Amino acid sequence: MNIYVLVKQTFDTEEKIVLRDGLIDDQGVKYVINPYDEYAVEEALLQRDQHGGQVFVIAVGPSRMQDALRTALAMGADEAILIHDEQIPQDEYSIAKVLASYLSKQSVDLLLGGNFSVDSGGGQVAIRTAQLLGIAHASSITSLAISGSQATVVRDAEGDSETLDVSLPALFTAQQGLNEPRYPSLPGIMKAKKKPFTELSLADLGLSVADISPKTKQISLHLPPKRQAGQILSGDTREQSLKLASIIANVRGN
Repeated sequence: MNIYVLVKQTFDTEEKIVLRDGLIDDQGVKYVINPYDEYAVEEALLQRDQHGGQVFVIAVGPSRMQDALRTALAMGADEAILIHDEQIPQDEYSIAKVLASYLSKQSVDLLLGGNFSVDSGGGQVAIRTAQLLGIAHASSITSLAISGSQATVVRDAEGDSETLDVSLPALFTAQQGLNEPRYPSLPGIMKAKKKPFTELSLADLGLSVADISPKTKQISLHLPPKRQAGQILSGDTREQSLKLASIIANVRGN
């Protein structure tokens, strides 16, 4: 079984976001594998160990994404592919188009990715890639069982759950609770240095800038407004209730 995992590198969730001249300043920032992608990598390893085959991790982005891919290799993935080219826009359609161009030429039995990335939160890349490849997909899965060419998944459906039977090849995006990602071991880190690592450009894929023209444009970027100080309501329960009702009414009126 050939299992491919879509990986993205994001800010460490403990990092503070700083804007300079309308752009995110990443000076000195620590980058990590997108946390939801870790669930996808772990699930790929579990499925490979159960059914055999290989796990490939693939990313599109700057050269610093090598670190995220090497972490996935240290976790146990077999091979990594990084597609980096300054001409690739940071647009989810564009990135999906690049991924689909590469994956369409590979033998893919199972495709996994994170439910969404903690930086942009769009959750579009994996699903767009599946659509471009013409394969089935299910998002936000919390369980995956494979038997032959069939997969049964349980997906989180806004507080409820939904069970689906899907024919492979297919793409699934991982939700928290699917598994517990392992930590790279020291032997795993050492082995990762010797595993295959391929780097490609747009030219290697036969794509032009026009082929991956972005579908969205960022107009502006700003931090959320600072929280205002809260109010402490005095008086007994009845007086507090009346004051609260008055405040809500005024907010709705504005």
